[in-house]
Amino acid sequence: MSERQLTHVQLEGSMVPVVADCDVVVIGAGPAGHSAAVSAARNGSSVTLLERYHHLGGMASGGMVLVLDDMVNEGNEIVTTGLVDEFVERLEKQDAAVYPPREECQTNWEMWQKWSRWGCIDFHKAMMPQPIIHAVAFDPDAWKRVSLDMVREAKVNLRTHSWFSDVLMEGGKITGVIAQTKMGRQAIRAKIVVDATGDLDVGVAAGADYTDGQFIVTTVFRLCDVDTKKAIEFEFSHPEEYKKIDRQARRVIGGAWGMWWLKTPLPGVVWCNCPHMPGYDGLTPEHMVAAEYEGRERMMNLLAYARENVPGFENAKMLGAAEQMGIRQTRLLQGEYVVTKDDVSSRRYFQDTVCRGRDYYTPYRSLLPKGIDNLIVAGRHYSVDSDAQKLSREIPPCMSQGEAAGVAATLALEGDIALRQVDHKDIQKRMRAQGADPGDAPSANALIEPAVAAE
Repeated sequence: MSERQLTHVQLEGSMVPVVADCDVVVIGAGPAGHSAAVSAARNGSSVTLLERYHHLGGMASGGMVLVLDDMVNEGNEIVTTGLVDEFVERLEKQDAAVYPPREECQTNWEMWQKWSRWGCIDFHKAMMPQPIIHAVAFDPDAWKRVSLDMVREAKVNLRTHSWFSDVLMEGGKITGVIAQTKMGRQAIRAKIVVDATGDLDVGVAAGADYTDGQFIVTTVFRLCDVDTKKAIEFEFSHPEEYKKIDRQARRVIGGAWGMWWLKTPLPGVVWCNCPHMPGYDGLTPEHMVAAEYEGRERMMNLLAYARENVPGFENAKMLGAAEQMGIRQTRLLQGEYVVTKDDVSSRRYFQDTVCRGRDYYTPYRSLLPKGIDNLIVAGRHYSVDSDAQKLSREIPPCMSQGEAAGVAATLALEGDIALRQVDHKDIQKRMRAQGADPGDAPSANALIEPAVAAE
C-alpha cells in the first residue's frame, strides 16, 4: 500500500522523559554499533547504547551470519583488525571460534577438504580449489555473551528493548534521539549521535540525503544432529554423485551460495545461509512478513530433502531460524563522499581512509552526512552506491567503521569541534594505538592516484 492510499491520524504532542544525558549515543548494537560504543567509551566518552532487540550483535548473533570474512587482502594479508581481533580472542576462550592456522592457509585439495566447510575460503576466486584464507566460524550465542562483557567492562549505559523513534534537533544539529519502549517514549540527549541502525533510520529522521537500494534477503537457519564427518567423506569420495544431490538441494531451497551448509563450533550443528529471496523490501512490514512465510517453508523443504538424500543428514533436525532476517541493503547515505563500485574494485586509496575491508579503503567523509552536525554513521548504510555496497558490507569491515566512528566522536568532543573538522590523521593515529588498521598505510596493490593541485 502506498503513502497516497493510507489514511492518517493526527497526534498531539506530549512531554517525553529524559532517561540519559551523555557524550555519545549509539543507535543499534549490531557489530558496527557495538564497536562504536566500546571504542568511544574506551577513549573516555560517556556512552549510551540503544538496541531494539534483547540481545547485542545484530547480524552476527540474532542474524546468524556465522563466518567473519572480508578481512584479508591478496596473499592472505590480514588488514581488518582491532576490535574484531579482540572478539575472536574472547570467542576462542569459550571454544566458540574456529579458523585455520597460518600455515594451513594454502591452495590445495587437502586444505580445501579440511577447511572449506568452515567457510574459510576466498569465495572471490573462481578457481578450484579456492584458497584457504583467514576467516572465522563462530557461535552466535557466544557472540552475545562477549558483546555484553565488553559493554559492561567499558561502562557503556546499555538500553535494550528500546526502538529508535525520532531525533532531537536544534537547527541543523542533532542533539539526541527518542526511543519507543514498553514504558512509552524516552529521550536520550547526547553531544554526538552514531547511526548504526543498518537502515539509516536516524539519518533519514534528521533529514540526511540518501538513496534506496535492494538486494536479496535471507532467513538463515541451523540444523542439528548432522554427521558432518560422514557428509564430507561422501562429498569427496563420490564427487559426481554429490554434485547432483547438492545441485538439487540448492534448487529445493530456491537460492543459496555455492555451499548451502557450513560447519559451526558446535558438534553436529550446521549453518545454512539460505534461502536467498530477491524482490523483498527490507523496510516494509508486509514484505518482511511474506519473506518469513516463504523462508520457513523453503527451509523445511530443504530439511526434508536433505534427510532423504544427503548422507550424514539422515537424522538432521531443525535447530531454529535466526531471530533477525538477513537484510543486506536498504537505505544508503549520500554523504560528504559517496564510495563507488570502481573505488572498491580498483582498491582506490584515500588520504582520509580511517578503516578498510578486504582490499578496499573507506574514507572518513563517507561516514558523514551533508548538512547535519553531530551525526556520524557506521555500518552497511554508509555513504556508498548500491553496487559498491554489495562488495563492502561484511561484518568485520562494519566493525572497523564503528571503531573509527567511536574514535572520531571522542576526538570531536576533546577538541570541541564538529565531526567534519576532525583530522583524519588523528583518527588514524588513535586507531593504530588501539590495535586497528585504519588503512593509512596502503597495501602494495592499492590504487594511489596523484594529488590534484588546487586551482
